Amino acid sequence: MTYQQTIDYLYAQLPMFTRVGVSAFKANLDNTIALCRLLDNPQRRFKSIHIAGTNGKGSTSHMLAAILQTAGYKTGLYTSPHLKDFRERIRVNGQMIGKHAVVDFVAAHKRDFEQIQPSFFEMTVALAFDHFAHEQVDIAVIETGLGGRLDSTNIITPLLSVITNIGWDHMNLLGDTLPKIAGEKAGIIKPGIPVVIGERQDEVAQVFIDKAREEHAPMVFASDIYQTRVKGGDDNLREVELKFAAQTLTIGLDLTGSYQLKNIKTVLATVSELRAQGFHITDDHIKIALRQVKSLTGLHGRWETLSTYPLTICDTGHNPDGIADVLKNIANIKYRHLHFVIGMVNDKDGAKVLSMLPEDATYYFCKPDMPRGLDAEVLQQNAATFGLKGDAYLSVKAALLAAQSAAQAGDLVFVGGSTFVVAEVI
Repeated sequence: MTYQQTIDYLYAQLPMFTRVGVSAFKANLDNTIALCRLLDNPQRRFKSIHIAGTNGKGSTSHMLAAILQTAGYKTGLYTSPHLKDFRERIRVNGQMIGKHAVVDFVAAHKRDFEQIQPSFFEMTVALAFDHFAHEQVDIAVIETGLGGRLDSTNIITPLLSVITNIGWDHMNLLGDTLPKIAGEKAGIIKPGIPVVIGERQDEVAQVFIDKAREEHAPMVFASDIYQTRVKGGDDNLREVELKFAAQTLTIGLDLTGSYQLKNIKTVLATVSELRAQGFHITDDHIKIALRQVKSLTGLHGRWETLSTYPLTICDTGHNPDGIADVLKNIANIKYRHLHFVIGMVNDKDGAKVLSMLPEDATYYFCKPDMPRGLDAEVLQQNAATFGLKGDAYLSVKAALLAAQSAAQAGDLVFVGGSTFVVAEVI
């Protein structure tokens, strides 16, 4: 098969959570274990860092990968979902896995897929681990897909585990309280393996303390160690001062969303642990890497400016905590009127998000082009109950075009509500 035929086969044959939702989720690790056994357990042939959390794990993963590769380590990076190209999920030193590698892997194991019947995510995890082993990476940064305890990536034994934060998302799978969700994320904490928790949150901190104690895993809360403040910068680079102990470190960060101030604490606490384990990472490595995370790793969609006339910004934040951060960023911009292009998926609790949005904006409702996408007219009706006004459009691109056409001098166009809406405008 060609590369495109291979990708079409994977989408058609393997249940894909991002497209079909809960039916693709497997509540055990059996398929991943079976696939990796066939591959001679590639996950045992490279060092790794395991990252979970409700928000921020993608940005944190990319920042860590940028620092490690700047420090001279051959670095694998596994993240999900992808925005435009499936190969974004699997990178080595920022370079996506080759098309031929994807084609060859699927061709070699198509019969195994038919026997094991893995999900799309389980197959992708096995491919990533196999690729990292083949490329002989020095270390791989592995982001969980959903949860932690039952996530397919949780068959690794990492050098350390990282959990960014806990918020409301995927409650139908992870639990209907924050402590229950935290318990699922804490499932990546393993015996004796150090763990970094990004944010100390009163409602869930004890869950992590208890789990780490049970596993005899040394643990720190990054937010207890570091203080951050913005010193200056612009839309392209934010200057951030970090204080810890008696030290101060000033960095330039090309990820300019306000929520990155939380993520950078997690990143530095993780780097500190890596240094303790013998990794040679200098402050200069950190400074050089964080100024160019996007170019080093290919990260997109995190408070990203798409155009300046009219000013158009997108962000993948989609759950209540993510949207709260988006609204903080919007509040930091001087604009005349806000045009909000928004789409959602149909298995999320959209009411909470809609209740948070400003009534004085003009909304452009759309449906991401996927089976899970919420119909634009249904979203429009739901939004109206919260006083949000606007028209429904046949596609994301049509909604964006309408918003940009309506925008006048000094207006702001924002695109978000779903990772998959952002994927269509990147």
